[in-house]
Amino acid sequence: MKALFIGGTGTISMGIVRRLAEDPQWELYLLNRGNRMSEVPEAVKQIIADINDEEDVKKKLDGMTFDVVSDFIAFDVSSVERDYRLFEGRTNQYIFISSASAYNKPAASYVITEGTTLANPYWEYSRNKIACEEFLLRKYRENGFPVTIVRPSHTYDERHIPLGVHGNKGFYQVIKRMQEGKPVIIQGDGSSLWALTFNRDFAIGFTGLMGNRHAIGEAFQITGDEILTWDQIYRTIADALSVELKAYHVSSEFLADVGEKYGYDFRGQLLGDKAVSVVFDNTKLKRIVPQMTTNIPFNEGVRRVLDHVLSHSEEYEEDPDFDKFCDKVISALEDAKKKVLE
Repeated sequence: MKALFIGGTGTISMGIVRRLAEDPQWELYLLNRGNRMSEVPEAVKQIIADINDEEDVKKKLDGMTFDVVSDFIAFDVSSVERDYRLFEGRTNQYIFISSASAYNKPAASYVITEGTTLANPYWEYSRNKIACEEFLLRKYRENGFPVTIVRPSHTYDERHIPLGVHGNKGFYQVIKRMQEGKPVIIQGDGSSLWALTFNRDFAIGFTGLMGNRHAIGEAFQITGDEILTWDQIYRTIADALSVELKAYHVSSEFLADVGEKYGYDFRGQLLGDKAVSVVFDNTKLKRIVPQMTTNIPFNEGVRRVLDHVLSHSEEYEEDPDFDKFCDKVISALEDAKKKVLE
């Protein structure tokens, strides 16, 4: 069977690529600009192209058909419209990577199923994913376009620590704050529930949907079964670092407001996603992919990540601006507490 991935070298997709590279049933092609070719397994074939150059992509795919096409870098309707033009009649299944952040905010229930309403007034990213889903399902209903929708939640790999609050340069500065004995900001009171999925576990669910006729015209959320509070997540990271966690809890609403002044989109990332408790009911996925389960719990996954991060610190950039932001927020809130108590 032949599959084409657009992108294919990101956090979610690389776990799938590595799994398929070891599966003799699949012949896998990646279409991207070739920026991370050294990390792609030898068995995977590369098509070097910019997916936004539609005419060039048409030429390079001339005469090719696929059992599965999946676009890992489609974030707006114009992208899936382009994919529809390119792959209608050329694939037996088109898998769209949506997002679990598309589910209704504020949440009507903390238990999420594929039938939960899609609506997110806080985050444009999520609204764009919803619009993409609506376009593709319309094409399925009207023209039989063989779409499958996948909704990941918080998926991580061996290069990225999953956090609730971090700066524009990623998680690394938060890890440094922990190592330096500084307080780290956690949204809310740290008790809201969250699901984390290592990308190799995600790949089990995803590959189980590939070529599966029961998946056509359907949406599936793919997450691990492990549910943790945000305090537990940060405490697990601190334990792996062998440091004391100095948690400083700040309301998500306050972070959303103050973050805008410093260029941080906490409104979308917190109020539109991570501030809300979620427990995903994965019954629908497990019905057709029964092998889907959590094989790499967070306490193991985070140690794998830190092994890489601490031995490859040159790959990560410090973020002094976010460091100052954290100190300012904590100092301002401590001053406010003192005034209230006086």
